[in-house]
Amino acid sequence: METRWSNRYAQRTHTMEASIIRELLKLTTHPDIISFAGGLPAPDVFPVHEFEEACSKVLKEHGKQALQYSTTEGHLPLREMIARHSSRYGIHVGPENILITSGSQQALDLIGKVFINNGDNLLIEHPTYLGALQAWGTYQAEYVPVPLDEDGMCIDQLTEALRAGTKFIYALPNFHNPAGVTLSLERRKKLIEIASREGVPIVEDDPYGQLRYEGDHLPPLAALDSEASGKGAYSGNVIYLSTFSKILSPGIRLGWVIATPSVIQKLTLAKQGTDLHTSTFDQMVAYEVAKGGFLDKHIQKIRRAYGERLRVMLDELSANFPDEIEWTKPKGGLFLWATLPKPFDTREILKTAIGEKVAFVPGGAFYSDGSGWNSMRLNFSYCAPDLIIEGIRRLGNVLEGMTTRAA
Repeated sequence: METRWSNRYAQRTHTMEASIIRELLKLTTHPDIISFAGGLPAPDVFPVHEFEEACSKVLKEHGKQALQYSTTEGHLPLREMIARHSSRYGIHVGPENILITSGSQQALDLIGKVFINNGDNLLIEHPTYLGALQAWGTYQAEYVPVPLDEDGMCIDQLTEALRAGTKFIYALPNFHNPAGVTLSLERRKKLIEIASREGVPIVEDDPYGQLRYEGDHLPPLAALDSEASGKGAYSGNVIYLSTFSKILSPGIRLGWVIATPSVIQKLTLAKQGTDLHTSTFDQMVAYEVAKGGFLDKHIQKIRRAYGERLRVMLDELSANFPDEIEWTKPKGGLFLWATLPKPFDTREILKTAIGEKVAFVPGGAFYSDGSGWNSMRLNFSYCAPDLIIEGIRRLGNVLEGMTTRAA
């Protein structure tokens, strides 16, 4: 029904589109569908007991504070804990460098609100995180894509891409969403070198960095930039984003931004106009759960569980997918990426797959230019190993049938 509001929408709303992932997540409410679609952590690794105890303790000891308004920047003990944790990875900051957000998705939106003007060019990986495209498309950004390979962003194409004039570079160096690849140490250093030379800052999105199942940890871009500057302390050229969604619980909606105090101040002003502050209660409970070394032990539990699920999925892909299909072999994170021969359209394949009670995300959703529909993203963290085995068998049958008919 048309209303008086219909011709009053802001121009920016014309760029808003529904997230295919959010729509596909509705399928997880159907118990007979095996879903590899959402980027969902496994519910069986959620620390439910620890949250129950923390909620009780926070309400008993700090109830009046926990249920009250709070500062926009976030709960100070939580920010201090994040600062200590970040220093282990070479990002040496204090609480004045940290803003708590309602999930790292809000951090992306605040960055758009503070930095992006209509028509600004942003250099992105190709493909890239759909949530960033959604957040910044609202601010009418333009995208300059740089392709990925098994070692992450193709840095040899970076200098040419930067000639378009770039507001900032957006990168997911660890266990990329959606591609599952990791930016090599050599390329990380080269990225920092080129960005420094060209005077272009970087937004580093790192929700999965602690979820490594094999190989050695690689330093964050923020740490490498500080090292290259020769200052040792955080240099500020890289804005760093992370989240508790993958290591504690997505339901508490807690993420954070690390930036210079001046940038934090601008982001804080933007956040005040959005939600005043992130839930006081959630922040205090998360701090109570995570403190005292629990978080480190819990991350080890997650690594064991997800590492097993990744190995199972890789084995089942080898056993069930047609030879024409290729896929990445992640060393961490939540996703792997499969590529079909160009004539195939995974949007059409998804329709058939849903009929066989299995779901995935068609890959074109992660491209800024409408390409990539011959690819798919598969999540391996959510389903238990037995469901992964059955789901990949079903999906393999769908793909085998389609490739056979196309031959």
